[in-house]
Amino acid sequence: MTRTVLVTGVSSGIGLAQAQLFLENGWRVYGVDRSEKPSLTGDFYFLQQDLTLGLQPVFAWCSQVDVLCNTAGVLDDYKPLLEQTAQEIQEIFEINYVTPVELTRYYLTQMLKKQSGIIIINMCSIASSLAGGGGHAYTSSKHALAGFTKQLALDYAEQGVQVFGIAPGAVKTSMTATDFEPGGLAQWVADETPIKRWIEPEEVAELTLFLASGKAQSMQGEIVKIDGGWSLK
Repeated sequence: MTRTVLVTGVSSGIGLAQAQLFLENGWRVYGVDRSEKPSLTGDFYFLQQDLTLGLQPVFAWCSQVDVLCNTAGVLDDYKPLLEQTAQEIQEIFEINYVTPVELTRYYLTQMLKKQSGIIIINMCSIASSLAGGGGHAYTSSKHALAGFTKQLALDYAEQGVQVFGIAPGAVKTSMTATDFEPGGLAQWVADETPIKRWIEPEEVAELTLFLASGKAQSMQGEIVKIDGGWSLK
């Protein structure tokens, strides 16, 4: 039986790599993004939607899934509190925290109704456990997402629901493209990372596929770091 996954932020970066790998492994993939449809082939369905403007179109289009990948997220240019307005903070929390919570609320309800396990994978970032991975709003929103991941895992473990977080370090995507411009932080980040390079989106996708495979039955609520050793320091 074909398994179904919904990936948010599917048009680029980690979300695109996740969708590609799921497709290569025979999954049906539903992908949502505010950007244009990515060049993916196979059992792939796409909805162009800004998730902060409402989720009902998503639910009407994709009513049930086996796995939910809350991958979409936004950075905040490493701004401290006094350089962020209340509206900017709210907007970052809306996509990084509120949207994953509300997507989870809907799909978790559907899966519990049919008594079928679901695997929920939240993209937490290393900024979910330490400072410096972003600015005030980004770091705070990812800490909130990590807390949500752990509490959700505890609350629904007995009902067969598996919940995980993935905490990438510096991943080379369009979100970090400015770091690779002249005068950017790309080389410094690589030098400061113990493995001396950036993480590739495909590496995060491989971890995602493993967590979604059902082979990690005894894992629950883990936020798995994939940061090249950054958090060891």
